[in-house]
Amino acid sequence: MRIAIFGANGPTGRRLTDQALAAGHEVVAVTRRSGSVPARPGLTVAVADATDPAAVDAAIGGTDAVLSALGARFSKETITTYSASATAITGAMARHGIKRLLAVSSSIADPNWRPTGAHFFNHVLDPLVNRRLGRTLHEDMRRMEAVIHQTDLDWTLVRPSGLFEHPVVTAYHTAENSADGVFTARADLAAGMLHEMEERRYVRTAIGIITTAVKPNIAKLIWNEGVKKR
Repeated sequence: MRIAIFGANGPTGRRLTDQALAAGHEVVAVTRRSGSVPARPGLTVAVADATDPAAVDAAIGGTDAVLSALGARFSKETITTYSASATAITGAMARHGIKRLLAVSSSIADPNWRPTGAHFFNHVLDPLVNRRLGRTLHEDMRRMEAVIHQTDLDWTLVRPSGLFEHPVVTAYHTAENSADGVFTARADLAAGMLHEMEERRYVRTAIGIITTAVKPNIAKLIWNEGVKKR
């Protein structure tokens, strides 16, 4: 397949790009910064702002599927990256007749998500980090989901839990809406997205993806994913 990956120069997008190329797909890596994605066989780089309808339209022409791994940092200000890009991407897909879309959201978007047995996470980390520091970010993720819900595309909303780095794909778990777990390795998130892109088990619904085989160091995770990136 020829697939467009938005956010291809981000931490999840790089995993997606590597795994897609290794699986034999052709990849159009969509990024705002020229030169941020190294050239490789099977890879085309398209420079575009994901919130610019005309740029997105030009980037995705001739592709069979679109995968969005766009991300934003926590901010006290209103965030629109997710919803604005979803509007531009779904509009361009409709114009080109491209049906298959997978977009990274979060387990937080499921109001019923509460990992079993994760007392410290549920009562300390989640209220402080996700519901407070990440409030504006997750509000826009929900707006993104609403935009995608309104289309007639073959969409899948992909909801990982707390993202961390791990070098290889593990025996990750999936479930409809969200999965019962606190963490998701980016390698597993990418593998789960590519598998679902073709298997189509969760079309027009959400898929939760979690990692249980390995766990990150919580202090290091908070530093790398929250403090260091701010």
